[in-house]
Amino acid sequence: MIGIPVRLKTAASLALLGLLALLAGIGQLTFWAPADTVTASAPGETKAAPLTVIEQGLLDHKGGPSRITIKGEGNFVLAVGRPDDVEAWVGKTAHNTVSGVSEDGKSLQIANTAGEATAPAPSGSDLWVETENASGQLEYSWNPPADGEWSLLLASDGTKPAPASIAVTYPNDTAMPWAVPLIVFGAVLIAAGAALPLLGKLFGARKNGKGGSGGSGTGGPGSTTAEAAGPATATPTPLKEEAPKEKGGTTALRVLAAGAVSLALAGTSVGAAHATQTPSPAASQPAAAPESSPVVVDSQLNRILEQVANAVSAGDAARDAAKLKPRVAGTELLVRTQNYKIRAKVSGHQARMPVRASKLLGSVVTTQRSWPRTVVAVTQGDGNVVPQVLTLSQPSPRENYKLVATAPLQPGTSFPAIPRGGTQQSAAGNKTGLLYSGTEAMAALADRLTKPDSAFKSKLVEGTGSPYISDVLDYQADAVKAGSSGTFKFTHAPVPAETTVFRTSDGGALVLGRLDFVFSTKPKAEGDTLIADKAAAVLAGGESTKVGLSQTFAESVAIYVPPAGSTEPMKLVAAFRGLVAASFK
Repeated sequence: MIGIPVRLKTAASLALLGLLALLAGIGQLTFWAPADTVTASAPGETKAAPLTVIEQGLLDHKGGPSRITIKGEGNFVLAVGRPDDVEAWVGKTAHNTVSGVSEDGKSLQIANTAGEATAPAPSGSDLWVETENASGQLEYSWNPPADGEWSLLLASDGTKPAPASIAVTYPNDTAMPWAVPLIVFGAVLIAAGAALPLLGKLFGARKNGKGGSGGSGTGGPGSTTAEAAGPATATPTPLKEEAPKEKGGTTALRVLAAGAVSLALAGTSVGAAHATQTPSPAASQPAAAPESSPVVVDSQLNRILEQVANAVSAGDAARDAAKLKPRVAGTELLVRTQNYKIRAKVSGHQARMPVRASKLLGSVVTTQRSWPRTVVAVTQGDGNVVPQVLTLSQPSPRENYKLVATAPLQPGTSFPAIPRGGTQQSAAGNKTGLLYSGTEAMAALADRLTKPDSAFKSKLVEGTGSPYISDVLDYQADAVKAGSSGTFKFTHAPVPAETTVFRTSDGGALVLGRLDFVFSTKPKAEGDTLIADKAAAVLAGGESTKVGLSQTFAESVAIYVPPAGSTEPMKLVAAFRGLVAASFK
């Protein structure tokens, strides 16, 4: 009778402890659960600056922000770019840098850098992969546009202060590793408390059964023998006999409870280990090194090409070179400007090929992060039956890409394969791993176009593979036949500053550059008159001369150079010439 109250008290204690553990576990998943997000804000005393840079450290914090709230006066822009591009564009301008979050998670870490008071407006810059324009307030969701590291730039117009009110909201760590173990532990304890009285009755019934057998044995022969042998000094008293049996039942319950505790703790340990060992998305995908990142991504290149094509279309339609200048420069600007002059006075003179961006067939994007930068696109569209190779150059971070050369792909010629994630750019004179350096390739083509018996005849694909070479040689031969009253000289010379070399997927190279094709004519005898063709007459300022005529054509070319050890010849991939100058002398 003494053990029954003890069992009941133990059962009640276990049930109460289990209920508390169960409520604690449920509470961690409900009313004690942490907030889903946490927000860090810019300190109120942040110094005003025309630009604000948000660095990768802030974008990586807690796996990245779910929302960036920006408030400012009037219109402002948020731009996304590579960290080195943003840094180069900011330059010496005064700016604030948001680098991370304070230890308490409530404030943004902001540093001010003194410098120039103004900067150009960043809107419209080709450096940015994407931009967001806003007025007053912007709710921005951060999604990396591609692999690698990124930074954000905030500005108004470059003269007014950039927005200073910035709040960054992150997903909070809502993991509660003790919740499930506590719920399981509580349920087990409640079950143990409910089972304890039943187990007590079971052990009690077993004890009573053993006691009945002993009573009937006292009157038997065994009992008589024991009494005859002497006093039963080793026979335990009824109280001592009952206590071990009571203790045995309680021990079983304690073992059961201990097992439940061990099970719960084991579950907690596994949950905690899982929480600490699971890598975050940022940790499992290391950022690409800046030097291996292409200078533009596909969406960026498509946007640039569209703006270039629109500028060229506007200039061609109006025959106005001023409309070209925002997006065209170098050889292409010179060729089209002269073409407009000629077409204004010569009816039916052939126009330059239009530039289209509707169909991008291929691209060559460098991973060279310094300036000037050069990219190449192969496009096709209305008016371009043959795909066209477009060369674009960006002189400095705050200038946009401009079209510097165009040339149609040679019929029957395949454009070399280029690594998809960007390619290395080589110095023009670097021959490492190549059959010829870029400088040598341009010189070989120049020699082949100048001399019919050039030593490089067998080192360049000709005929159907490179019809441009045959066309130039025929043009020069026909001029000599037709000009019976003159003597002629033809030279093709590379312009070294415009030679660019990109490595191809097979270890070879694509060489892009310009040749100056000079066609000089002199009278055979004193007093003879030379008649200039209509296009040359426009640029020379007259139709005839008794002293001589010099015409200069700019030739935009692209050459494929095989890798070192190859037995294949070089291949002229693209070529086009345009008259850029003519003079009497």
